[in-house]
Amino acid sequence: METYGGITYTVNEMNNFETFSYSNPEHRKKVQEIAEHAAKYFDFIILDDFFFTNSKTDNEIKAKGSRSWTQYRDSVLADAGYNLVVAAAKRVNPNVKVIIKYPNWYDHFQGLGFDLNQGPKIFDGVWTGTETRNPDGAQHIQQYEGYNIFRYFDNITLGRNFGGWVDSGGIGMGMDRYVEQLWLTMFAKSPEIALFDYLQLMSVPLLETFRTPWQDKYVTSFRWDEMMQPVKQRDGKLVKPRTIARAAGWSLENIDKFVYKLGKPVGVASYKPYNSLGEDFLQNFLGMIGIPVDMVPEFPADKQVVLLTAQAAADKDILAKIKKQLVKGGDVVITSGLLKAIPEKIAEISELRHAGLALVNEFGQGGTTRDILIPKVMYHTNDAWEVVSAGRPLTNGVNGFPMLLRAGYSKGNLYVMTIPEDFGDLYELPVNILNAFRRTLNKDLNVGLEAPAKVSIFEYDNGTFILESFLDEETMATITVRDGKAVPQDLLTGETLVKDKAPEVRGFWMMRNVSNDSRFTVKMPPHSYRVFTVK
Repeated sequence: METYGGITYTVNEMNNFETFSYSNPEHRKKVQEIAEHAAKYFDFIILDDFFFTNSKTDNEIKAKGSRSWTQYRDSVLADAGYNLVVAAAKRVNPNVKVIIKYPNWYDHFQGLGFDLNQGPKIFDGVWTGTETRNPDGAQHIQQYEGYNIFRYFDNITLGRNFGGWVDSGGIGMGMDRYVEQLWLTMFAKSPEIALFDYLQLMSVPLLETFRTPWQDKYVTSFRWDEMMQPVKQRDGKLVKPRTIARAAGWSLENIDKFVYKLGKPVGVASYKPYNSLGEDFLQNFLGMIGIPVDMVPEFPADKQVVLLTAQAAADKDILAKIKKQLVKGGDVVITSGLLKAIPEKIAEISELRHAGLALVNEFGQGGTTRDILIPKVMYHTNDAWEVVSAGRPLTNGVNGFPMLLRAGYSKGNLYVMTIPEDFGDLYELPVNILNAFRRTLNKDLNVGLEAPAKVSIFEYDNGTFILESFLDEETMATITVRDGKAVPQDLLTGETLVKDKAPEVRGFWMMRNVSNDSRFTVKMPPHSYRVFTVK
């Protein structure tokens, strides 16, 4: 057994996560004393989620001065991290490694002192909070974030992201929710997982209420009844599982059967400048509609397609970077949120406008859904073209608005992807709209997905990929493969998929939006994954 020192820098967690005041000399002294004390006994120290500050005491207000809270807090935490924690600990123990564990609310870090540009450079490495818990909680985290946040921190730290960190929050939704966090952390190729915490592992019982309804109807990736079978100990004695430790063990034992066969994760490059805000956490919703997002902190100049959300507005040189991508023959997909944020810059490429909001409920061939509030993206006729549209109604209606718009520029294309005002309404969009999004973004990848929302795809550079359904019912998903001769094989069953017949398509306006990729349809049980390789 190896032990680390663990520090949670908080004054009173029960009082709205009351943190230390890093302008208070007494608090600064205590922070340093804690680091020095831990360094006497441990060669590894991990700072838990709370090395941030939400303090707004009179001292803090005075110290902040004319700076924004983000500017002040990032500055004071960088100073405290280096001088009060890392340097202080290393003076006591030159061999100590100080690691920071970052929580799951990454888009808002900078507002409380977690500067992802400078912070990881101060510490000897990071751990990533891949806990997603219940999405109806205060953070509204989508399951896909458990994968996405690890990949993002991996791209930031370049080899110093040591593991994912999961807890049992959200278990009230069923045991599947707990083990999904473990799967996604492993799908992201995390080298280790921290199961927080020992008390939970030993005391949270395997209650029958954690057994989800679909366990009786389908053969799912997590199988409650199989997990509950007695386990043979080393002495031969059979012991009945009692706590969630067995659920974690059972799930990871099954992941072990294939995770080593996966390559390096790849996806649609989404540029998020350091410490940027805008369309908060949108990439996690996009991951839940089958877009394999890979967030990066620098503009990716080597990709055919770059995805930009409103976060990209934080880059003062973003227009030049967009133009360079288009001139070389690449594509840029921007969200309606970025169009709203920088309309004058986008007008340099195409004179588009974010012109308020509209209610829509019909999507042409996709059919109808309930009313959804979307931005109205306006354009000059014949300068930009609607790829897919929506109206209320659209068919035989009186008006319509683009859900995906294309405007040519030099040798490339600028696309505008319309994002509903409530990101959760992405899950209400019909498959034809989701497919248009995916096809447009998928040019750097060999494998694509056509499926309802809440079916995700995870892709790797060696031709392996995973489909995972977060739906409560069984659904069908179609795998699309760009190489016409390649055929997916199920890595768990050995089954080779049979190619679908080419769909019958009539009419010019239909033909222009249909892919020529090979198609393979598979059945997806609820809350389950399937693992494939393309041969």
